[in-house]
Amino acid sequence: MSLIPTGRLFRTDGGSDLVLTRTFRAPAEDVWASLTEPERTARWFGPWEGDAGPGRTIKVQLLFEEQTPWYDMRIDACDPPRRLAVSSLDEHGAWHLELLLSEAGGTTELRFVQHLETEDGLGEIGPGWEYYLDLLVASRDGSPTPDFDDYYPSMKAYFTGLTAQDDPDRA
Repeated sequence: MSLIPTGRLFRTDGGSDLVLTRTFRAPAEDVWASLTEPERTARWFGPWEGDAGPGRTIKVQLLFEEQTPWYDMRIDACDPPRRLAVSSLDEHGAWHLELLLSEAGGTTELRFVQHLETEDGLGEIGPGWEYYLDLLVASRDGSPTPDFDDYYPSMKAYFTGLTAQDDPDRA
């Protein structure tokens, strides 16, 4: 299967933002539930446990990673059903993620943003998020679960190429 990567890279004052989008024919509240309810996040990312709220830390299990590890994830902002910002620290560095929902005419767009301090490793990071977001789509519409081998290494060159571009559209 040949998938087309959707990620874009935008330079910011603090680094770069990797942005991927997905569109759902559903109200924002329903998509929000897929992003925040543990039994629904378990279908595409992993379950979580703890007392969730801005400034608090929860434990998230990464079901689609080797050895299904648990990680601490801090909730930096939570404005249902429009914005969720979380951060985590692991052996690969700091992860600063933002999920933004906008709804119009019964369709909700998810804008997934990873705020990057460095663009190192983008060739691995980008395909991973494409995979996870397609897992989200599959969990919602009942389509077949994607296979990570369809994303990596085939998308690596695309994402690595984003770091080398001198694109005037990147703001």
